[in-house]
Amino acid sequence: MTCTLILTRHAKSAWDSTAPSDHARPLNKRGRQSASVLGCWLREKGHVPDQVISSPSQRTRETYDRMKLQSPAVFVERLYHASADIIFQVLSEAERPCTMILGHNPGIGSFAQGMASEHPEHPRFFNYPTGSTLILEFDIPSWTKLEWGTGKLVDFVVPRELESA
Repeated sequence: MTCTLILTRHAKSAWDSTAPSDHARPLNKRGRQSASVLGCWLREKGHVPDQVISSPSQRTRETYDRMKLQSPAVFVERLYHASADIIFQVLSEAERPCTMILGHNPGIGSFAQGMASEHPEHPRFFNYPTGSTLILEFDIPSWTKLEWGTGKLVDFVVPRELESA
């Protein structure tokens, strides 16, 4: 059996926002567009998750909403600015074989690097810009058997490149 991970960093946020906290910071115009484009790309490629496990921040919620994946989502406080180790713990508790984790850097970028058995030959992979999405497959029967460095690379995309294509 195979488990598939879709690992997405939230789309571009509005740093000039008057939001009362970092947690409440929304997406900016480009971020809203990027999330929509990313959702279209995921649907076209057949990368629609069975479940989404997301940070509860405003920008991750907006990214999820604008992708329009129609996948059930749970918002987990532990994913707000989570380390790679916390993301690993959350994913190992996932119940569906195709799971999206939606979160923040630097943890999500570190997690991507640590989970892939080989890294994409993409100049932006190691800084994991906003909206970046990595798809990995794992030859495991369930997420409880997850191990570092065992994900087979399926795809990697940065939505800004999709917008200019």
